[in-house]
Amino acid sequence: MFVATAIVTVLLAALLTKSAVTKLSSEEHVVRMYTRVGVPRERLRHLAVTLLVGAAGLLVGLAWAPVGVAAAVGLLCYFSLAVAAHVMADDLANLTPPLVLATIAAVALALRLATA
Repeated sequence: MFVATAIVTVLLAALLTKSAVTKLSSEEHVVRMYTRVGVPRERLRHLAVTLLVGAAGLLVGLAWAPVGVAAAVGLLCYFSLAVAAHVMADDLANLTPPLVLATIAAVALALRLATA
């Protein structure tokens, strides 16, 4: 079961890193999407750092379970709020990424709890 935990954790950490890099890119289409859901350009860096800290926490959590559990819970909250923000902004076209990442975070949490 730990192998599954490690695979899901590394996959999620990679996806979080990719998402953080996208936010840090300041590409106009990325900025427009976040502005549409109420996130100003200057906050994208904060979101990116949050994702990178979450990715690091997940990876550290492979060695020390409580950190992995905390990181997974934090990421589940982060992406649940992202889903809510997209729904409230009627931005359903961009709802899939936070839904998928929330689901993977939930799976990572369940696996980390099962192998702790």
